[in-house]
Amino acid sequence: MPFADLADVRLFFTDDGEDGARPLLLVHGYGADSHDWAFHIPGLVAAGHRVVAPDLRGHGYSSAPAEGYRPRELASDLVALLDHLGIDRVTAIGHSMGTMVVSALAVEHPARVRALVCVDPGYGQPAEIAAAFPAMIEALRADPHAAALANDAWCYTPASPAFLREWHRRKILGTSPAALTQAFAGMYEGDDQFGTRPAADAYLARRACPVLSCWSQAQAASAGWERGLFKHPASRAVVWPGGGHRLHAERPDEFLLVVQNWLEALDKENSA
Repeated sequence: MPFADLADVRLFFTDDGEDGARPLLLVHGYGADSHDWAFHIPGLVAAGHRVVAPDLRGHGYSSAPAEGYRPRELASDLVALLDHLGIDRVTAIGHSMGTMVVSALAVEHPARVRALVCVDPGYGQPAEIAAAFPAMIEALRADPHAAALANDAWCYTPASPAFLREWHRRKILGTSPAALTQAFAGMYEGDDQFGTRPAADAYLARRACPVLSCWSQAQAASAGWERGLFKHPASRAVVWPGGGHRLHAERPDEFLLVVQNWLEALDKENSA
């Protein structure tokens, strides 16, 4: 059954591949859903992985409780889902807000995470970008869908396919107002936020596992910043020239090749 009833939320998820295969957890971004990974799931299953792709609370087909949208809370939902599925440890791949959720999973529940792949992270926003967030949060509280749609405009480059814009416009319109308002605020507002620097530095430095981060061209400078936080020698931060925010959907075959090569290198190191 593709739904799991977990305390106060009902999560939609797909679970593909063999039970004994190496588990991957795919976590979408803000105002999106697990359909983001439709480009990648068949290739990952063919490469020998068990692939679990949930809709976060308030997104996609999952239920939309009144609260619980901060990254640590969303990570707790994923722990409950893994328990429900009997999965002890995963490699987690997250995009945008999803990178904050999987990073919280790695920091707060380190025994559950083998490695992370972070796609154009939502964390690590510098002061000049973070300065716009209070106004964005207020706009979301006034008109969540209009504000989220306006914010989505920065995610693309002239090379981004037109269908991707329309696909995500429709996803945003289908996301609950509570999720749009609270999830964005949860990333960047409050004493426990770790989306902006310097709070991000202290929190992300607690990730002990290997991390592969893939940054879009617009956030290229952040790759150098993140390299200084890595703890595991296999960690890498790479920039995708010309890539937009949804670089994994724009160039799915290239993305899969990079990720699978990195995971195979980890396997070789662990077996040496």
